[in-house]
Amino acid sequence: MTKYLTAYRQYILKCLEDDGTDFERLLDYHREHIRFFMHERFIHLIVMVLFALATVACFLVIAVSEKIILIPLAATLMCLLIPYIKHYYFLENTVQLLYKDYERIYEKVYGWPSTDWRQ
Repeated sequence: MTKYLTAYRQYILKCLEDDGTDFERLLDYHREHIRFFMHERFIHLIVMVLFALATVACFLVIAVSEKIILIPLAATLMCLLIPYIKHYYFLENTVQLLYKDYERIYEKVYGWPSTDWRQ
């Protein structure tokens, strides 16, 4: 998903620089892709939160019951959670950049908002 999202964003940036682009079609295309990425981001949020809860629960069980046999499970969950947080961070930030790209396309199609209210 990281490669796909990065390549898609590069494509949108290239289209924004090209004055021959049909920006109305690009606006619809981009809006649909934002929906896909938002859904992907939401699913990853749910899975990440469940992993985090499982990790915390495992550490709590180890602390309360002193069952050291669960330490490998806790370590495995932690090793999976860290890359998952990194991936979700990438998804979140890149989708927010796609929102800004959407606004730029919208301005090219409709010519407004002419003032920069986003600052």
